[in-house]
Amino acid sequence: MRVVIGGIDGYIGWALALHLISRGHSVIGVDNFITRRRVEEVGSWSATPILDMYERLKVVEELTGQRIDFVEGDLTDYAVVRGVFNKYKPDAFVHLGEQRSAPYSMIDVHHAVETQVSNITSSLNIVYAMKDVSPHTHLVKMGTMGEYGTPNIDIPEGFFEVEYNGRRDYLPFPRMAGSWYHWSKVHDSGNMMFANKIWGLTITDVMQGVVYGTRTDEIVDERLHTRFDFDEVWGTALNRFCVETVLGLPMTVYGRGGQTRGFISLTDSVQCLRIAIENPPDKSEYRVLNQFDEAYSVIELAKKVYEVAKRKGLEPAIANVPNPRVEAEQHYYNPIHEKLKKLGYKRTRMLEDELSIILDDLVKYKERLEAKREVIFPRTDWRRPRNPLR
Repeated sequence: MRVVIGGIDGYIGWALALHLISRGHSVIGVDNFITRRRVEEVGSWSATPILDMYERLKVVEELTGQRIDFVEGDLTDYAVVRGVFNKYKPDAFVHLGEQRSAPYSMIDVHHAVETQVSNITSSLNIVYAMKDVSPHTHLVKMGTMGEYGTPNIDIPEGFFEVEYNGRRDYLPFPRMAGSWYHWSKVHDSGNMMFANKIWGLTITDVMQGVVYGTRTDEIVDERLHTRFDFDEVWGTALNRFCVETVLGLPMTVYGRGGQTRGFISLTDSVQCLRIAIENPPDKSEYRVLNQFDEAYSVIELAKKVYEVAKRKGLEPAIANVPNPRVEAEQHYYNPIHEKLKKLGYKRTRMLEDELSIILDDLVKYKERLEAKREVIFPRTDWRRPRNPLR
């Protein structure tokens, strides 16, 4: 299949590209490298050193004999998006090219507006280009489990049956997002449903959990590393815990640590995306997939890191710090995730095994982590955004 990956320079995008070409698919990447600039903006960098895109592509061709086409461009520019569809008319377009950080969206008014405008604009550009140029293309859009929030009932895969005042209907599950970033993804989902309704576009909306891991089976050379962020804006809690442990710092658990989310390894994330690409929904269908393996609380993650680090001779510690976010720290959490299993997905990576690999990889780059240790601790406060006029 011919697959375009929007956001190929990102954490999942690069790993997905390597995975797809290993399975015989033709890959075209689009990126404007804005994540690199945004991470630099907050004073950080990737824990794993990553080559620039053009060097990466040369290494891929050298090691695999396969070529990945690349378009340097911004998905918020409709001319760029339409040009990609005109040239390649892909079987699938995987949209990973959005601002992906909740804390980044909460820094101040400018970051909130940038997040909403860029994310919603890029998705609208894609569905308009599909309608006008390539209506046969299957759009696989990356959403987030964070769209649902933490309701006190089970979370279905996108839709559920409702009875109210004696009448029944099958409706989208209510979204209760927790950041401007997550709300941008909610708006995306609404826009995708509407594009499907009026134009009959084929769309898979992936509600993905938190992804962890430094490598996949295809990352066999240090020159093929994908990025691994660890600062308080771009790094996940699990990433921060691993880096803090390698640096001999206590793991910073926000609040009581009862916040619970779904998690999936990088290897299994790209496997799921490949399965979704290879098994598209019926023509003109809008499909929602909840993509994660297990749910863990923040304190459970810290304890997992603690146990694995201890076995490796490290000296981990756990510290509770004031929570800069506005979120429930104790809550019910039971999302359904059955559709991918029915398509053939089987989990291959367990959290403890991946933590062992992550810690080993991070120890190799301890000097890079030391150089940026000041960016790990929380500075972005949901309740008190920074004053952009100062």
